[in-house]
Amino acid sequence: MSPQDPIGASNRPPLQLHIPEPPARPGQAPRFDHLPFSPAGAIRRPDPGVAEPEMRDLPYGLIRVLDDEGDAVGPWDPGLDAETLRRGLKVMAQTRAFDDRMFRAQRQGKTSFYMKSTGEEAIGAAQSMMLDRDDMCFPTYRVLSWLWARDYPMLDLVNQIFSNEGDPLKGRQLPILFSARDYGFYSLSGNLGTRFSQAVGWAMASAYRGDTRIALAYVGDGTTAEGDFHEALTFAAVYRAPVILCVTNNQWAISSYAGIAGAESTTFAAKAIAYGLPGLRVDGNDFLAVWAATVWAAERARTNKGATLIEFVTYRAAGHSTSDDPTRYRPAEEAACWPLGDPIERLKTHLIARGEWSAERHTQMEAELADGVRAVVKEGERIGTLGQSKPPVRQMFEDVFKEPDWRVLEQRRELGV
Repeated sequence: MSPQDPIGASNRPPLQLHIPEPPARPGQAPRFDHLPFSPAGAIRRPDPGVAEPEMRDLPYGLIRVLDDEGDAVGPWDPGLDAETLRRGLKVMAQTRAFDDRMFRAQRQGKTSFYMKSTGEEAIGAAQSMMLDRDDMCFPTYRVLSWLWARDYPMLDLVNQIFSNEGDPLKGRQLPILFSARDYGFYSLSGNLGTRFSQAVGWAMASAYRGDTRIALAYVGDGTTAEGDFHEALTFAAVYRAPVILCVTNNQWAISSYAGIAGAESTTFAAKAIAYGLPGLRVDGNDFLAVWAATVWAAERARTNKGATLIEFVTYRAAGHSTSDDPTRYRPAEEAACWPLGDPIERLKTHLIARGEWSAERHTQMEAELADGVRAVVKEGERIGTLGQSKPPVRQMFEDVFKEPDWRVLEQRRELGV
């Protein structure tokens, strides 16, 4: 028998290429039975210093604190006081109010592009509030709540989105690629995989200097399929970098189902096991669970036990951006059927159950936030919207070289600036 005609070849079935498909497409009923959800309070909380091999069950459960009645249950309950929770609720509600206003501004032609955080507000809010002010976040564009949690000036953000004369970044970034290093918010990049590698490098440098600051980074589920993700995990594991690496699994990478990045085969948190890192899978719509997981991972980083990979299971309720129409690739009612609910409503319910909040106070807060956002946006519009006002041309030559070379000087002379 020749090598070209091996024994039994004629009896073999033809090879088939597997193409992952989401559970439901437009016109079909939403389904989430493919996702494992543990009951609230069911997942054990090991000591943060435990060796990674003793925690290999954690990536397959789901850390939840808030149950369906709004009560905080189980070993991961961080025991936060009511004032902290009200602050977190306000930050999330402010994020949504701002998103809604800027979305309308984009539709009115006042900016070119915008991306909403709807349904994911708990992640940035809880982590920003929990971590130290001098820790560094390497963000994605759906953690705007990080900035509101640190009282970033709203007018500065509006001016950047409008790319007007008051833009603190001087017109050098796309409207939603924010940068606020004084607020622990590293410059955003459209190349999302770089968030992990840069955060690991920053954390390694902090450890090398004998500093006390740690780093945190985000990528989406789709970005886990890129090489940057795996390279960053290798360096984080080898050098025990003091970093928290977060995968925001919101089920969709633009219009690509999370299964394209491997969600059908295992959880994203389980990818940590191959690198010898602990992996946590966390309810990303539960403010208390996000806080608790961040406390755990931060303690591990600060005590030189190394990095943690956290998968936040959430849902992108809005489109990927103002250029996206999600009804073309998923059921229109899918967001309303998401089993983990709305992070704002869940924290609101918890506070009301504790007797620390009310529906009336919540309605009043939302109205006040909407009025405040409206006033600041109008102030930014007076400075100018996209194309109506621009940073001075001379600024494009500044902050390029420490000492301007002859080409920069000649270009400035030619423009008369």
